[in-house]
Amino acid sequence: MQSSLSSPPHASSHGTSNRAAIIWAALIFATMLTWLVGERGDAGPAITALLMTIAFAKGTLIILDYMALRRAPLMWPLIALGWMLLVCSMIGLAYWKGLAA
Repeated sequence: MQSSLSSPPHASSHGTSNRAAIIWAALIFATMLTWLVGERGDAGPAITALLMTIAFAKGTLIILDYMALRRAPLMWPLIALGWMLLVCSMIGLAYWKGLAA
């Protein structure tokens, strides 16, 4: 008889619970960092680049680990990461164009 505490059949595709906890902690830390930057009122191109980099890193962790695309066929993570790169690039381009205006 199988114990109710054993790993679910999909556990190997999601990594270990330790990895999930570390990623969760990293996401919380990154969220707190961006909140702190906002609360301080920091601004400018360097701060915007920092915030976009953090957002991209958070999105990458979510796509690869929480959506379990790290071990999926290559097409699926490329589609998701490519879309995120496109969106972040468009936001960065709009910000840069706004600075030039």
